[in-house]
Amino acid sequence: MSRKKCCILFNQPHENALADELDVLDQVEFVETNLHKIGVETYRKGITNDFMREVAELAAEKPDFVFNLVESITNKGELCYFIPALLNVHSIPYTGNPVEAMFITTSKAFTVKILKQAGINNPGGFPPSQCNQLITGNMYIIKPVWEDGSLGITGESVFTFTPEMTEKLKKYDDTHWLIQDFIDGREFNISVLSGENGPEVMPPAEMVFHNSWDDKPKIVDFRAKWEEGTFEYENTIRDFPGDQLNPLLKQRIDEIALKCWKIFDLKGYARVDIRVDSNDIPYVIEVNANPCMSPDSGLVAATRAAGLAFTDVLSRIINDLNN
Repeated sequence: MSRKKCCILFNQPHENALADELDVLDQVEFVETNLHKIGVETYRKGITNDFMREVAELAAEKPDFVFNLVESITNKGELCYFIPALLNVHSIPYTGNPVEAMFITTSKAFTVKILKQAGINNPGGFPPSQCNQLITGNMYIIKPVWEDGSLGITGESVFTFTPEMTEKLKKYDDTHWLIQDFIDGREFNISVLSGENGPEVMPPAEMVFHNSWDDKPKIVDFRAKWEEGTFEYENTIRDFPGDQLNPLLKQRIDEIALKCWKIFDLKGYARVDIRVDSNDIPYVIEVNANPCMSPDSGLVAATRAAGLAFTDVLSRIINDLNN
């Protein structure tokens, strides 16, 4: 690879930011260190609410490409697609997924519609205003439409519906919340990486819930993901089952991940999160077009399990630029 100049673009954390927002700084450091190893010159640019001017400045700076690590703007995930859109406007090549994929997959509501049209199992969804369609006695989960990283998801997000809940649920805003069937079963994170011969599915990672959870729902909520020292954090462990995973289930999971890559027109890298019910039927619960790339992230762990050095991962991503 010839020596190139890269701007690493990231969302500038707020003052007093929490761990989920600060994590992007670990990603920047890790990506930058490994870009240097493959001979890429780098500089950093933090994105704030003045993002239109900040991206416009890049055109004058003339980097060969941008490594896009922007996950949100002012901690609002629903704005993240503005960055690839503006990079397109200024004809600046960038890594990761294009604006269309970022916009659609960032919205869990849009994702559900595309999955349904493609015939891919998913938990469906109701806006809170339609909660009178929920079935008494069934389990559901209420999620933020536009956020990732488990932001807004707690143990209380999972509930068994009773008619008395209707008025409370209707107080949630339809534009920012979605109610889905809760798939009570195993959870897998499936990373997909571009390659010379097309997208490649990395080894499946299973989120294993250790010890007794009593009446706690077994989900990767905000505590499990970010709050060290909590029961949820200490007892939610990423595992790579390898050959212990049912071959037929693995085949189904791999096929679903590749189908998601195709129907959402993904590029570079992505992660598909899947819940598997007691009948071994997989359901796609999320398509993440901008997954975390910190050293302890699921994507990096999966590529490591596949025997790939992170420098190789970065080279593959750079070879699949949006131009």
